[in-house]
Amino acid sequence: MREKNRRHYYNLQLEEVEKIRAAGKRPSLLMHTCCAMCACYPIGYLSEIFDLTLFYYNDNIYPESEYEKRYSELERYVGIYNSTHPHQVRLIKNPYHGDEYRERMIPYKDSPEGGERCTVCFDMRMDASMKYAEDNHYDYFTTVMTVSRQKDSRMLNEIGETLQKKYPGVRYFFSDFKKDGGLEKAAEIIREYDIYRQNYCGCVYSYGEMLERARKEYKAD
Repeated sequence: MREKNRRHYYNLQLEEVEKIRAAGKRPSLLMHTCCAMCACYPIGYLSEIFDLTLFYYNDNIYPESEYEKRYSELERYVGIYNSTHPHQVRLIKNPYHGDEYRERMIPYKDSPEGGERCTVCFDMRMDASMKYAEDNHYDYFTTVMTVSRQKDSRMLNEIGETLQKKYPGVRYFFSDFKKDGGLEKAAEIIREYDIYRQNYCGCVYSYGEMLERARKEYKAD
């Protein structure tokens, strides 16, 4: 059933693109963006259709040095992309409030990876980002996260569809960037430009799980 739903959202993505192209306009789109690794393929895809702005809103990332590292790599790739493509992409960095985020996540600290904690995290970041899109008069909003094989595109699109009612001034752009070889295309770009590939999702909990995996692998060796 989930595969069927993902195909459905991909079809909505294609249908909206066709409508935009038929209208002969380039609407503005704000894309919530977590890292260069996830964004590299969607940037090329969306910038051919939209006046694209990336919104780096990721208080979940721990520690702050990792937040800065992922932003710097995203900034580097955007610079490379803009130097070789006619449609320029803008990048906005939101101030980091990691302590406030972790305080809000305490009730979900025992939730497993991919469970309720992740759903709350996605909703929180997409909500704040879509509010920014509406406040700043963007035509569309979307999130890059549907490109990740570790994240449920169905869940993300359902969050976006719900937020559409909260922020009626901006249109949610349904997506499943994994489809039509999106993962393979992203992998090619990552290799070509030696893009930093982080080995955990970002939050303090996934950071701890990554350290535990590394410890077990070290002991096994």
